[in-house]
Amino acid sequence: MVFDQLSGPVTTARRSGNLRREVGLIGLMWASVGSIIGSGWLYGAKNGVTAAGPAALISWGVGAVAIGLLALVHAELGGMFPVSGGTARYPHYAFGGVVGMSFGWFSWLQAVTVAPIEVEAVIGYAGHWSWAAGLQHADGTLTLSGFVFATVLMCVFVAVNFLGVKVLAHTNSTATWWKIFVPLLTIFVVALAHFDTGNFTSHGFAPYGSKGVLAAISTSGIIFALLGFEQAIQLAGESSNPGSHIPRAVLGSVVIGGVVYVLLQVVYIGALPSAALRHGWAALAYQGISGPWAGLAGVLSLGWLATFLYIDAVVSPAGTALIYTTSTSRVSYGLAANGYFPQALARTNRRGVPWLGLLVSLVVGVVCFLPFPSWQQLVSFITSASVLMYAGAPLAYGALRRNLPRHHRPYRLPAGGVISPLSFVIATLIIYWSGWGTLWRLGLAVLLGYGLMGCYALYARAMNLPQAPSMQMRPAQWLPVYLLGVGLISWQGGFGGAGRIPLGWDIALITVLSLVVYYWAVAVALGTAEIQAAIRNAEAL
Repeated sequence: MVFDQLSGPVTTARRSGNLRREVGLIGLMWASVGSIIGSGWLYGAKNGVTAAGPAALISWGVGAVAIGLLALVHAELGGMFPVSGGTARYPHYAFGGVVGMSFGWFSWLQAVTVAPIEVEAVIGYAGHWSWAAGLQHADGTLTLSGFVFATVLMCVFVAVNFLGVKVLAHTNSTATWWKIFVPLLTIFVVALAHFDTGNFTSHGFAPYGSKGVLAAISTSGIIFALLGFEQAIQLAGESSNPGSHIPRAVLGSVVIGGVVYVLLQVVYIGALPSAALRHGWAALAYQGISGPWAGLAGVLSLGWLATFLYIDAVVSPAGTALIYTTSTSRVSYGLAANGYFPQALARTNRRGVPWLGLLVSLVVGVVCFLPFPSWQQLVSFITSASVLMYAGAPLAYGALRRNLPRHHRPYRLPAGGVISPLSFVIATLIIYWSGWGTLWRLGLAVLLGYGLMGCYALYARAMNLPQAPSMQMRPAQWLPVYLLGVGLISWQGGFGGAGRIPLGWDIALITVLSLVVYYWAVAVALGTAEIQAAIRNAEAL
């Protein structure tokens, strides 16, 4: 036995495939909390009020409830199937090859793009110091030197991951204690320094109406900030006691993150000087606003806190980028286990690390700096990809509850028959609210994934490889209707689309589409014997 000071007692001999089960409850929870509290806290409060005014508090509430419902569904699935890369594998178990390939790609696409966005945040705040002033252009895009610096940071994250999951858990847990302490310190100090309750109504509580409130959820970084609870799921195959620890880590991380972010938004609104609001919330302005919290601390004559925040602006996003680099390699591992990626991505080194998956995440992460070279440009895209990934879990949950009723569930979700379809509806609404400008780009990325993974699947079947996935079409008949339906409503809707569908009617259409697809998918899912065979085959690879 080895005692991990942060993760509890573990047995190094226990393994999941070639992955070592060395992560305890605190290690899992801090992996999720460390992902939730990243660059989102540095920008989310400011971007929320410029999009929705003080009503951004409603946006945070809706976002927290939405993520909470999705986390509840994931908590039951994570306890049932403690496998690495779980978000990429649950739809595969329930619906077979085509759906598994689709949601597996969504999971990988989300994971591989978060580390680059956190690196962008590091560089954005580091611009406060003279040595980093030349890393970005005036519009926030990277210069050549900025691109090189971003690449070096990505290499550092990969290098730490190569040391093994135990070293990673220690490193991430240490960083996460810091990442929780700094926002809480900021809330306390800034609130004491200046808090004007008049700011909540001086320019109207909801100056941009319900559309501003809803758009802020997806486009201002609110959902992006709350993402990350799934990290415990992705590391489930390396948990020392997954049945007990996974549900606790998932739900606990959402509660901690949600409370911190709501408090940050309240304090930010109250602490703003009246001069900053002279031209309204959309034109919010004060010295140093490019680094919202550090700039606000400077305006309030809290120079020591501003310095502290500039340091944290490097530590917090870097910690999140580190754990998402880990997540990407575990999703790759899961996809390889399901037969959608080459088996080489499931190979581990002597430390139990899927090393090739790490190298692939490095290369793709660096490429992401090219088409999306600034923090804000990446937010909506990642939010949509993330929620699209999460949407697979409620569907898998419904199918597995129906067709595997006796499967061992360490955590059983109360009222799951209501929460599951509701969470699917909310996930689809968040995707829609991200806007047509984001969704058409996401559609191209989805097509790219189908091309790459489809070609590999055909190759594997042509070569009679043992891991060749079975591409069942019947359980996937609802998928094109869902993807095209959301795209069509977005194209004609009022969130970046043609505006032909009025607000309210578009939400009703999305709700109806989601419910129809949910019950349709559950009805045509794989049968009990097929699901059990899919689970056995995946575990054997």
